Amino acid sequence: MNNKLLFLLAAAIIGLFLGACTLFRGPPTPLQTPTPNLTMTAIFSGIGVPTRTPPAAETATSLPTPVPPTATLLPTLTPFPPTATYTSTPLSPTETPGRAGGNFEAPFMNPPPVIDGVWDEWTSKAYPANAIVFGRNNWTGSADLEPSFRVAWDNTNLYLAVKVFDDVYVQNATGKDLFRGDSIELLFDNNLVGDFSVSSLNGDDYQLGVSPGNPDTDGAKEAYLWFPADQAGSRGQVQIGAVSSEGLYRIEFAVPWTILGVSPSAGQKYGFALSASDNDNLSENVQQTLASSAPNRMLTNPTTWGMVTLK
Repeated sequence: MNNKLLFLLAAAIIGLFLGACTLFRGPPTPLQTPTPNLTMTAIFSGIGVPTRTPPAAETATSLPTPVPPTATLLPTLTPFPPTATYTSTPLSPTETPGRAGGNFEAPFMNPPPVIDGVWDEWTSKAYPANAIVFGRNNWTGSADLEPSFRVAWDNTNLYLAVKVFDDVYVQNATGKDLFRGDSIELLFDNNLVGDFSVSSLNGDDYQLGVSPGNPDTDGAKEAYLWFPADQAGSRGQVQIGAVSSEGLYRIEFAVPWTILGVSPSAGQKYGFALSASDNDNLSENVQQTLASSAPNRMLTNPTTWGMVTLK
């Protein structure tokens, strides 16, 4: 057998062997599509790549319900109103404390005094008003200026009787300037209980000046209201009587409650201070000295005034 014949025989045997292997192995296994990555699925979900349905444990219905961030989880705070919470708390008449500016009692007076400058009808306590609160350098002693007073009331008027030691009587001023001569000043707060700690003037605070007479106690008498400013002007309703003797003068005056905005009754308390101005200069209208019942009197601060109680 030559070489060519041997080559053909070997090729036939190899072919038979490969055919037999194919017969017994079966059809080829198809390629498997890989399970998509969840992260990549989310990225390519918009371009047709199939997405995997998450297992039931990860669905929104199985997750805890979020707590809403409402005020029910926080303590409820009541805001402070920008109102009278920050202002003075009104006091009742029974709990109103005394005042450093003096505490005075005004008895009910029946019959009322005759307004003539004579003190015959007065039996109530006399109070000093001799604290020098202005012009101390001009004051030369008690003979120069030293006032005292009594106070009373009835249903119509507040009554004042004032005695002033004054060695030189000078009063040539009138109207809003009458304080520039010998004169009396009444400070009155008709709402003491409502604004006890308010340290500025308001519409319930009154400043009334009274002249015993111009140019002497036999001359023209006058009352002038400075505060409240919107009510300023002369007050002819105030009754005034005055007399004088060597080195002193006496004055009585009756102030209608209507001027002070008051409907009086026993037990009521009011802010109060009684003062006297002095001028010894015969050629000039000037307030040289002021003496008061309130040692720390400040016109613009009612908390420095005293208090009067109607008895």
